[in-house]
Amino acid sequence: MYLTIKKEEIIDGLQKAASVIPTKAGAAYLRSIWMDASSTTEGGRLTFMASNVNIEFTGTYPANVREGGKVGVNGKSFVELLRRLPGGEITLRLEEDANVLSVEQGRRVYKLPVADIAWFQPLPPFPEEGAVLWSGDFFQDLIDRVFYCISDEESSESLSCICLKNIGDGKVDVCGLNGHRFALVRFINDALAGILPENGLLIQKKYVGELRKWLGNDEIMINVSERRFHIRTGSGNECMSIPRSANYIYPDHLSFMSRLATPGASSLDLDKREAMTALDRLLIFGSDKDRYTSLSFSPSEVALSAQGQEVGSANEHIECSFSGDIESIVFPTHDLIDILGHFQSEKVHFTLTGVDGPCGITGPEDTEYTVILMPMKIAESSYYEEEE
Repeated sequence: MYLTIKKEEIIDGLQKAASVIPTKAGAAYLRSIWMDASSTTEGGRLTFMASNVNIEFTGTYPANVREGGKVGVNGKSFVELLRRLPGGEITLRLEEDANVLSVEQGRRVYKLPVADIAWFQPLPPFPEEGAVLWSGDFFQDLIDRVFYCISDEESSESLSCICLKNIGDGKVDVCGLNGHRFALVRFINDALAGILPENGLLIQKKYVGELRKWLGNDEIMINVSERRFHIRTGSGNECMSIPRSANYIYPDHLSFMSRLATPGASSLDLDKREAMTALDRLLIFGSDKDRYTSLSFSPSEVALSAQGQEVGSANEHIECSFSGDIESIVFPTHDLIDILGHFQSEKVHFTLTGVDGPCGITGPEDTEYTVILMPMKIAESSYYEEEE
């Protein structure tokens, strides 16, 4: 292998590859970035490949290839070296006798030991048949709107996954659920709906987080195979695949949504920003494990209150429009702030099905976006002092 590359053209892809490989754990071949150089009529190309067994990344970039070949080096060291070099041309040359990769730029010369080529395992190409063109920034926005509602506990199985499901007529529901709050975005995309598995596409939260970092504003191509979810940049030069959680069954989320149509449900409309600033102040009051806000309703005003044994109590009143029979309800303060922060609408609407029933939150400017939050039940505590 003997070639010249420009740092500016490869460094972003290299850093994506480095984010995939494990830092310490795993076999040496998994800690390697593998490079495959080949000549083309336009001069040549260099392909980087990295995997941690679960996530697979491939990136192909232009290069001036004098001699093709394949080599693997320690991924973290290689990327850190190139990241710290100034911009411009960099020469990569395999010295087979010394079993090192020479990295040269001007009078700078670095030699990195290479991995045994027998360890190399080629990554499967992006499956072209049935692939769907989609918007990267739209997908990124969908993830942002449901990600915070996905359970962090991997033992929760399907609750630790994002779910994309075809619900018919080209409609796709994107869901996140952790047991006490649920987020859903619905949109129409006939092509995407057509490739989704019958039970939905489930991807674990830890992989969704990596996918979120990779997405940008460009168009993407996506596809689903029996075991994996595949994504490729519109230009075709970068591909990533992550495992599907094909053995998990996602809860019937449509049953959650149907409960919001409970007859006699109460209705609350209020200003999002005013509510968030009030809740942020109330967050001060209460213990770390027990921060909740009680909402008491009248037709034009909602009273928010919080208290803690050591920090005292707080009461605020904000304007609202309320109708219904519920006199008061209790929610976790952190959850309310978090949920409201994901809405773009200036006004938000609460559908309250009962003091212990699901509460649906929507906004007029947040089309087909619904978050469901379960109220809290507060057990009264008594404190006793010994008399002398």
